[in-house]
Amino acid sequence: MERRWVGLDGIEVVGALRAGRQVLRVRRNGWVVADCTSVAEVAGHVDLADLCEVIELAPRRGATPRATAGTSSHHG
Repeated sequence: MERRWVGLDGIEVVGALRAGRQVLRVRRNGWVVADCTSVAEVAGHVDLADLCEVIELAPRRGATPRATAGTSSHHG
């Protein structure tokens, strides 16, 4: 699972490979801002305190599908 951090103003930081070397890619609104080789370099582009790690949870086993919303009979 890929690790990803998001912040204010559309900031996203993800691990990436560039020329065979691991980097931290900083994006703003989907556009690449920088490929950083250290956390200190990332800090030059974004306040690290504003970043929050995104954790994707696996679906529960045997979970029943959720009911879809319909229209209410009392709304004409």
